[in-house]
Amino acid sequence: MASSRDRQRKLARAKLDRQLARRAASTRRRRQIQAGVGAALILVLVVAGSAWGLGAFDSDPKQNTAAADTCLWTPQDATANTNLKDVGTPATKDLPTEGTRAMTVTTNQGAPITAELNLTNSPCAAASIAHLASRSFYDNTKCHEITAEGALRCGDPSGTGLGGPTYSFYDEEVPTVPSASPSASPAPGEPPTYPKGTVAMISNPPGSNGSQFLLFFKDFTTADPKYPVIGRVTGGLDVVEKIGALPTVDNGTGAKVKPNTDVTIQSLTVGEPATGAAPAPSASGTPASSPSAG
Repeated sequence: MASSRDRQRKLARAKLDRQLARRAASTRRRRQIQAGVGAALILVLVVAGSAWGLGAFDSDPKQNTAAADTCLWTPQDATANTNLKDVGTPATKDLPTEGTRAMTVTTNQGAPITAELNLTNSPCAAASIAHLASRSFYDNTKCHEITAEGALRCGDPSGTGLGGPTYSFYDEEVPTVPSASPSASPAPGEPPTYPKGTVAMISNPPGSNGSQFLLFFKDFTTADPKYPVIGRVTGGLDVVEKIGALPTVDNGTGAKVKPNTDVTIQSLTVGEPATGAAPAPSASGTPASSPSAG
């Protein structure tokens, strides 16, 4: 007969075998559960990704009726810059983005100057000027500078170069310079960066446009354009050239850029959008001048 000690050993061995078997079974079940959960998660992610790609999580089209903003206007602090004038802010939505708008600038220097604002390339600049014109913002203001680059600078009621509305907006159509033209001299047959008759915004720092604009009375080429083009002069360019030929005096900052005769905008108006002929190709360029709010 087997001794009592042998039976105890056998019982202990059997118990250990059962424990090992239970542990192995438990491990198999845990792995099976983990594998099942992982597969299910992958399936959920695949289904969700497919649904998202097909637009299943998009908001209800009936509720998503708000039009996207066409333009954004950045508030400017009139307490920090007392040269700013608050006349409200243009609309942000449903602005015209095709065709042109006619701008008429009547000065004390002769026949009206007419220009064509490009709605396709510069809808926000056109919207801003139209808004300001509707508030008589430009009326009885002075074109306070004749830049060395050949442009008449207007649109600042304060006449300091620091004035503008209590908002600003980003550049839209800054000219590009061909990589093969690193200098300010255009290659043969290449147009100037800013052809004579170009209308452009001017701001300091660049990209903070407000109300100030440039009317070029001669060609200007630069390797570093900063001023966004917004249109072109269509009539009265001879008046712009006449103003550009005026002698200049010190503007109080040491820069000899102020016309020695007052150049006053008696009125500035902007017409309704016209969607007939496509606007002329935009120009390109940068006149540098005294600081500006835009």
